[in-house]
Amino acid sequence: MNSIAPRLREQDPAASMHTLSVLVENKPGVLVRAAGLFSRRGLQHRLARRRADRSTEEISRMTIVVNCADHPLEQVTQQLNKLINVLKIVELEPSVSVQRELLLVKVRADAESRSRVLETVALFRAKVVDVAQDAVTVEATGNRDKLDALIRVLEPFGIKELVQSGMVALGRGSKSINRPGAAAAGPCRGRPGPVT
Repeated sequence: MNSIAPRLREQDPAASMHTLSVLVENKPGVLVRAAGLFSRRGLQHRLARRRADRSTEEISRMTIVVNCADHPLEQVTQQLNKLINVLKIVELEPSVSVQRELLLVKVRADAESRSRVLETVALFRAKVVDVAQDAVTVEATGNRDKLDALIRVLEPFGIKELVQSGMVALGRGSKSINRPGAAAAGPCRGRPGPVT
């Protein structure tokens, strides 16, 4: 079996994981400052960043998954609000949001094992994006549990390489946190607000 790349795991199954959607000014160093804030406080976190929408290049959205077992969520959001470029913070609960991660995994697949690898890929509704004589590259999207399960099932075949994105998330329904004028409103203070 091949164990690739240490992955973020909850130390305690009861740990409090929260997904935050954070609008920030699209300035150099914002991502580094946010990551540094979590690292300095020893908070487990996963972070992904993308321009908030196609209509503006001034605002980016960061999706931050943070383990708040040792630090209250309110304390985490207050620390984020102190970062000069933070405009808005919203907690996205799983029941009211769509949350996904992307996994690319290169698996050994010789003539003997290829059909079993392809059956496994189909079971997980993943897809093959590259084929070589002795390997296939698989793309899968879903929640952390689904992707972890896929990796566990593929490991006996032999994982050659693996890369996984951080969580990205959006609130369900038609509401959006990308309201016109959000950049001019300035940083929010206190607890994360609802999606509006």
